[in-house]
Amino acid sequence: MSERGGPETCWHERSHIVDSRFFGPSYSTPASQRIFCDVCRMQRWLDIEAALALSEADVGLIPRGAATEIAKAARVENINLDEVRDGIRDTEHSLVSLLRGLQLACCDGAGEYVHYGATTQDIGDTGQVLEMREALEAAGAELEQIVTRLIEVARSHRNTLMIGRTHARPALPTTFGFKVAGWIDELVRAAQRLESARQRVLVVQLAGGVGTMAGFGDKGSTLIESFAARLSLGVPSIGWHSARDRVAEFVTSMAMLTGTLARIAEEIRMLSRPEFGELREGWHYGKVGSSTMPHKRNPENCEQVVVLARLAAANTVLALEGLINEHERDGRALRLEWVSIGDVSHYTLAALAILSRVLGGLDVEADRMAMEARAASEAICSEALMFALARNFGKQTAHALVYEMSQRAQTEGRSLRETLMETPLVTAQLDISAIDGALDPSLYLGSARETVDRVLASAAAWLTDSSTGAEYGGGGNVRH
Repeated sequence: MSERGGPETCWHERSHIVDSRFFGPSYSTPASQRIFCDVCRMQRWLDIEAALALSEADVGLIPRGAATEIAKAARVENINLDEVRDGIRDTEHSLVSLLRGLQLACCDGAGEYVHYGATTQDIGDTGQVLEMREALEAAGAELEQIVTRLIEVARSHRNTLMIGRTHARPALPTTFGFKVAGWIDELVRAAQRLESARQRVLVVQLAGGVGTMAGFGDKGSTLIESFAARLSLGVPSIGWHSARDRVAEFVTSMAMLTGTLARIAEEIRMLSRPEFGELREGWHYGKVGSSTMPHKRNPENCEQVVVLARLAAANTVLALEGLINEHERDGRALRLEWVSIGDVSHYTLAALAILSRVLGGLDVEADRMAMEARAASEAICSEALMFALARNFGKQTAHALVYEMSQRAQTEGRSLRETLMETPLVTAQLDISAIDGALDPSLYLGSARETVDRVLASAAAWLTDSSTGAEYGGGGNVRH
């Protein structure tokens, strides 16, 4: 086939956006590519078969020599993967041809004990759990870096005055540190959600044809303990071939994290608009914003994080559909999961990596923030003015009075301060210094600074727990 395309068969290897030679780095990361690599998946399944054989030897189900040989042979370099691929097409079965390849790689008849008593989904599900574990670990590491960077930003801008906006309009004064503290708090909850999910999600599957472990005789309970220990996974109370809530929890939790990343990216994008000019995504010479408008410096990275969050969210639908299964086994959920687990992991890890770069080069225009807040002081201090008047009039009457004056000022294109000074009912209660004080945004920040301190202390404690290896499950032989 020519490079220009045509009706002939294409032998180029890449067709999904995450694998694209040209655009893949915007949709995946080296870590996600490694986790969900085709060959690595085959090796992961072989590792599980080796762990199964060795565990079966531990409990006396198969000869120790056979188990040792199976473990030795269970390497992709010992197996013809082209034959495995062709075998999958011929048998229309995901595992049998790999098992045949492993059997052929074994010496002295040890291959007869390959996959002893297990069913295909035992291997596939356990493999997926190992994939999810690696994705969770990669996400956790990136999250720690992002939270660490945001703590620095929030601490530096604890007192940086800015406009707090609601419904895309100026509302009340706030600080940039307070805004960033909100991001941090949400990210820590996302991290804790992933950590908590490990307890439920990171468990082995080893239940046999319909979940009764009949193929293991009376050794099932002992076997699964040994099997799980070898893989550093938990032990489920019962097989979960048809109960796919673990996968749904993983996918939705990752998508929720990506949504949080997108909220941060979208805020940066919005505040980088020239009308605001309060934040700027990093730029380097040679970065091009447009093929026709040479001046453009577009917030492409922030936009891509939002794209990835929407893609991640789309995969939650697949994961939730996978909850609906028939009887003791149903292959439809598995085929959905092969897409949703991989894709949500690619998108989440890519979003983490991209936002980390954005935050590393983020320009904060603190002077512009404060200037804009002071320029909008009459708008963002209406509540402060209302409460100053409420001491004498009561809140409801004060609200009606400030409403009337502020709306009139806006309609007539006049200053609220000017309107206030022309209202005897106001000047009888507040002199010019009191009015100026009520309209000073730096004096109406409530507990913003103290809240920043509290959030940063909590986030720092979480980082300490994470760095010291605090576990939230997913290892050892604990039954979940």
